[in-house]
Amino acid sequence: MIRDTSAQDQPLPPRSRARPLLAIGIAVAALVAVALASPGLRHGFASSHSVAASRLVIAEVQRGPFVRDIAAEGKVVAAASPTLYAASGGAATLKVHAGDKVSKGQLLAVIDSPELAARLAQELSNADAMKADVLRAEVDAKQQRSALQGAYDAARIDHGSAQNDLARQQKAFEAGAVPGMQVDHARDTLQKARIALDHAEAGLRLKDDSLKFDVQARQLAHARQLLLVKDLQRQVEGLALRSPVEGQVGQLFIAEHANVAKDAQLLSVVDLSALEVQMQVAESFARELAVGMPGEIAGNGRSWPARISAVSPEVVNNEVAARLRFSGETPDQLRQNQRLSVRVLLDRRDNVLAVQRGSFVDESGGAQAYVLRDGIAWKTPIRTGARSLDKVEILSGLQPGDRVVISGAEAFQGAAQVTVSQ
Repeated sequence: MIRDTSAQDQPLPPRSRARPLLAIGIAVAALVAVALASPGLRHGFASSHSVAASRLVIAEVQRGPFVRDIAAEGKVVAAASPTLYAASGGAATLKVHAGDKVSKGQLLAVIDSPELAARLAQELSNADAMKADVLRAEVDAKQQRSALQGAYDAARIDHGSAQNDLARQQKAFEAGAVPGMQVDHARDTLQKARIALDHAEAGLRLKDDSLKFDVQARQLAHARQLLLVKDLQRQVEGLALRSPVEGQVGQLFIAEHANVAKDAQLLSVVDLSALEVQMQVAESFARELAVGMPGEIAGNGRSWPARISAVSPEVVNNEVAARLRFSGETPDQLRQNQRLSVRVLLDRRDNVLAVQRGSFVDESGGAQAYVLRDGIAWKTPIRTGARSLDKVEILSGLQPGDRVVISGAEAFQGAAQVTVSQ
């Protein structure tokens, strides 16, 4: 018979369940203590959800210089680029070609206008006829005045004779040589002579004024005709178009020997000695631009200081046109419509608290931001100030060294605090 191990088996006492429960309790207590000791884990338990740090753009708040500027691409334009127009209709003959260099006062084109030339000749003839009328009126005035002057002189002589006759008759009457009737007759004759003299004098004076006004009216008509002739001569001289500036012929709007109408475009002249750079600025920045603001123009490996010379009052396609003028001499080798880089300085200040600009400024309007501390993004109210292309000024709510989520905060869905996982 084979022996078994039954003689060696001994019953064991029942195991107590208190020890495993105690070990589990100790482990849980340890985990809770670690969680309470670690701020990151403590906030992680409290936050609603977490977002990976790779989805966020984080920038640090710093204090330093703050520069607000506008950078854009501009094109070279001529400050003076006059366009010449036809003063009258006719056949146009061009004396230059596109791209030719011209000097001020140089003949560029000639317009042949037979109608204007005939009108000028007619008005010149009318002016000569009016001049003859003036001379004739002056001669007539002299003749009439001479006749009136003769009548006045005769009346004055008659008046003198009547005075002498009255004096003689008075003496003779006193001597008793003549009756008193003759004295009365002599006195009446003197009275008639005095009246005739007064009428002759008044007639001479009035006729003299009348003749003077008649001559003056003809002279004014002749002067008016001369002004008309002068204006026509100016128009005829305007048929020879000359360059108003020194520069280069830009664009020809007509063909050679073409018949053009009055006020038609003929050609343009570009003044290369006074070039400017035109840039397009977003409407939001346009209100801050002002004439005289400093700027910088760069191109061809060089840069030149400049200042804003003009700002357009009109908004086109949400943009405003502004022009910059070189502060010194205009650089050489620049061409019309050449592309250059433009930068305009709006404001520059030192010791300004600022953070890199991001989408958080546009999304919240600059009223709040998420500040990252110990792996938790806290929603913090802030107040922003001036904004540049790459920075935004912080007025309150943040301190130097704070790390701010500047992009990607839309994943937080407006939560008060969010865990940021590495």
